[in-house]
Amino acid sequence: MVALIRDAWAKAEPYLPEISQFFYGMLFTLAPTTREFFPINMEVQRGRLVRALVHIVQMVDRPDDLVPFLRQLGRDHRKFGVIPQHYEAVGTALLGAMKRQLGPEWTPEVERAWAEAFTIIARSMQEAAAADENPAYWNATVAEHRRLSWDLALVRLEPEHRVPYTAGQYMSVEVPQRPRLWRYLSPANAPRDDGSIEFHIRAVDGGWVSRAIVSHTQAEDVWRLGPPLGRLHVDRGSGNDIVMVGGGTGMAPLRSILDELQGWGQNPNVTLFFGGATRDDLYDLDELRALASVNPWLTVVPVVERGDLPGCEHGTLAEVVAGQGGWPGHDILVSGSPSMIRATVSRMLVAGTALDQITYDPFTID
Repeated sequence: MVALIRDAWAKAEPYLPEISQFFYGMLFTLAPTTREFFPINMEVQRGRLVRALVHIVQMVDRPDDLVPFLRQLGRDHRKFGVIPQHYEAVGTALLGAMKRQLGPEWTPEVERAWAEAFTIIARSMQEAAAADENPAYWNATVAEHRRLSWDLALVRLEPEHRVPYTAGQYMSVEVPQRPRLWRYLSPANAPRDDGSIEFHIRAVDGGWVSRAIVSHTQAEDVWRLGPPLGRLHVDRGSGNDIVMVGGGTGMAPLRSILDELQGWGQNPNVTLFFGGATRDDLYDLDELRALASVNPWLTVVPVVERGDLPGCEHGTLAEVVAGQGGWPGHDILVSGSPSMIRATVSRMLVAGTALDQITYDPFTID
């Protein structure tokens, strides 16, 4: 089944714009109310949902990874008001778009494989959504917006009710400047007594939401926060030391975990590789070094691709981390852009790291 799915997508992927256009047209015809889930300007959305759906379908042979993720995703989609009929419409539209594009190569066997995979996905998401007793989303007020540089901002929120996230998780966020454009952000702090949440956001090229947050967020703005997602965490009882690999603002979930670890007297040894293209990308380096100076279990290794920085390694994070071997006996957490995660995981596997040593989350901010 998985081979049929992946082979079909390899043939269809070059035609993603055409597939996406047909998919949305069919979805909005089958279930007109789903149009309200998406931004007014659909150009921002083109291809995003289809790529995500295919990514999930292709993971159907990895149930240990896929099922927990699907259950989180099902809970997250409650914020849209999704009902079972919407899942049916999405599945019909996706298969219809693929069939139209592949023509005679969309055989009955291929269609059966895609239909069975999507049925598994939809069932897991719906079951998790039905069982969740938390709100579909939380309202949170901006208490602080501070520019750390021209393209980087710190935003501190005060939710009206405590959000039950754990250190290392991320959540979907909707801001008033970009309604219906939900994006994933990671808190940079462990849960606090006052419930406040801090995000570090960099404005990226073409990032409608990130640029709006950095440039236009104001105190008293009200954001909406979706349910917590993700699996980055430190198992203090495993007996393993930890390697953390963070690129740019991908440091945020790792920073949250470090924030939590400070509250314990005994921790595993943590080696943190914090990297970016230049020194300017290592926005949190001074605070991380200060943290390491009072916590002997933490070692911070800055990594830059260009320029000079005392005490740093030179190269990409993938090159530097994998260049130190396979890290036997370590649990490894990787967080950053999708390209950085792919490169780092690939190089580490070649260096001898076992896949089950490595943890990363599939979705990041844009």
